[in-house]
Formats: sequence, C-alpha cells, structure tokens
Amino acid sequence: MASILERNKDLKPKPKKTREDYAQDALYREVWEEVNNDKTTAFIKKYYRQMLAVAIAIMIVVTGVQIGIRSYHARQIARAVNYETAVENVDAAALAAIGENTSGATADLALFQAYLLSGDTAKLEKLANDGDTRDFRDLARLHVIGIRGDEMTGKEVEKYLSGLNTKSSPFYYTAMLTIAQKYLSEDNRDAANKWLDKIINDDNAPASISGTAQMLR
Repeated sequence: MASILERNKDLKPKPKKTREDYAQDALYREVWEEVNNDKTTAFIKKYYRQMLAVAIAIMIVVTGVQIGIRSYHARQIARAVNYETAVENVDAAALAAIGENTSGATADLALFQAYLLSGDTAKLEKLANDGDTRDFRDLARLHVIGIRGDEMTGKEVEKYLSGLNTKSSPFYYTAMLTIAQKYLSEDNRDAANKWLDKIINDDNAPASISGTAQMLR
C-alpha cells in the first residue's frame, strides 16, 4: 500500500493563475454583481409600492405606540394629582367625578370615599353594581346591607350577597356571618345555623368571625 508521502508525489501541482486568469475572474465578479444589481433594482421597481406601504405602516404603529405610552403616563399622573387634590380638599363632588370618569381601583376608591363624605347611597349602589374591582364591589354590597338590610328578608340578603359566597372575595366570611345574623333576626335558626356551621367548620375562618359564629350557634 502506498504511503501518504508516495501518493503525494504522484499529485500534480496546481498550475498558477496567470494575469489573464485573474482578469477573467474579475470580469466574472463584475458581471455577477451587475446581474444581482439588476435583479435587485427590478425587484424594488416591482414591489416598491408594497414596501413603501409596509414602511409607512410600521412608522405609524411605532409612533402610535409611543404617543399612547406618553398619553397613558400623562393620564395616570393627572389622575393621581386630581385624586390627591380632591382628598386634601375633602371634595365629595370631585371624588365622585373621578370615580365616574376614570377606571380601576382608584376610581372605585374615589367613589367609595365620595359616598363616605356625602352619605349619598346612590354612589354606594353604583359602586356595588358597576365597580371595576371585586374588593370594592363586595365592600359596597355589605354597606348597602348595613343601610337597607332591615327592609330586606333573609332570602333577599342571601341573594344580594351571593356574589360574595366565594373565597375569591375578601369579605367571604363576613358575608356569611351577615346572612346568618339576618336569619337569626327573623328567628329562622335553621337557615342561620347552615351559615354558622359553614364558618365554624372552616379552619381558615378568621378567629374573630369563627368565635362570633360559635357564640351565635
């Protein structure tokens, strides 16, 4: 078997390129570049309208996003300033306006504070029905029961607070105790005990509410 060195001896050396060869290579490259340039130019001429539309669309989207971000931050700052001013001035009307013209937890808090300052139960009911956040909706419903509970039956109270009958509500246990107390006020102990037992048998019930439920049971 021939060794690598012996095989290499049989290999013919590659001929060196002449000046003409280099000139020919350069000509090939020049022709190839011109062909590519012609193709690129033809492509641009064919699709320049679409490319221009896409470029404009991207500029509009980017500009719109930037304007939207600036506008959002400006609205947030203005909302915070208006809220702080209304609180400092103890202005129920201004707080109500913030609650009605904005959204989110700030709007709910402003509307609840407007109710506390004015005593206008219409604001409380609006919050109970249309509040943006569950916490304030549920809190408002408990306050509505505190105001109008005497005019309602136990079943009506239970139905009105049915949305709070979930551990997703921060007032879950308070609502159950409220319903039980309403049934007790009607001497309907069987209905009351159903809710009291539910509290007592729940290991996660707050100690104060669980203790009250045991006393009422």
